[in-house]
Amino acid sequence: MINIIIHTFLLSISPFGESRVGIPYGVLNGLHPLTALGVGLIANLLVFPIMMFLIDNFNNRLWKYRMYKSQSVKLMRRAKSGVGDKIQKYGFWGLMMFVMIPLPFTGVYMGTIAAYIFKLPRASSFIAISIGAVISCLILAFGSHLGSLIPGVL
Repeated sequence: MINIIIHTFLLSISPFGESRVGIPYGVLNGLHPLTALGVGLIANLLVFPIMMFLIDNFNNRLWKYRMYKSQSVKLMRRAKSGVGDKIQKYGFWGLMMFVMIPLPFTGVYMGTIAAYIFKLPRASSFIAISIGAVISCLILAFGSHLGSLIPGVL
């Protein structure tokens, strides 16, 4: 059981799916939906402070390297095109809605990058991203649980 919890946590904190992968993995492998929700949510909420720490401490140092710079610019353009107009128009609520929608390339990672790019206040960005992550994780846990109850669906 501890292996499933660890895998759920690692999948939920990874940029390759976040809790969109971690929570369904936990539920489908026998975790109680509330346990999967808790583990996935905690992992997802840790992304913001970790990403901000990494951006603050390494972005300026690594900017001089061509490969890092080109990949960063590509990632920033993706974040800006995906959420830029919504964040500029709706601010806090736009960021929350962007993170809340459980689709690829929306989530805590892109929300954090967008908050950094648009120089939004960290405290309000963290709150908006956290609310969005909670709603997204609830949707995922509920959907995964319902899907696991229907025979032959998952």
